[in-house]
Amino acid sequence: MTVVPRPNTLLTPTELHPDMELVMRVMPMPKDANGNGDIFGGWIMAQVDLAGCVLPGRVSRGRVATVAVNEFVFRNAVSVGDLLSFYARIESVGRTSMKVHVEVWAERQPTDPILVKVTEAHITYVAIDLEGKPRPVPAA
Repeated sequence: MTVVPRPNTLLTPTELHPDMELVMRVMPMPKDANGNGDIFGGWIMAQVDLAGCVLPGRVSRGRVATVAVNEFVFRNAVSVGDLLSFYARIESVGRTSMKVHVEVWAERQPTDPILVKVTEAHITYVAIDLEGKPRPVPAA
């Protein structure tokens, strides 16, 4: 389990991985929990997909679609009240597609804050035109 204590400092995953960018933050609510009180994996997957498309949308300057979830690992349970931070980086850019790595960190225990990596994923997005057809990613 990856746990980072935060004693009076604001150490963030971005500081641990300077090549990653904070792309989204969200706090799961009771309606997102299953009967055991943990957050549904499908809810987390949907949030990762939303966070994952931020950078490819910016790089491609337009619409993108998810074409593959290459890897998705649940490292720790997520609970109601966890503040989830989604960090992403583009790992590669092809002619029409981009591979993205997303990490999700939970900030918990407000009285003695810690960061826990709860999920990470590798997702492939493709740039699409207005008709949903693949289009080239513009050169940087």
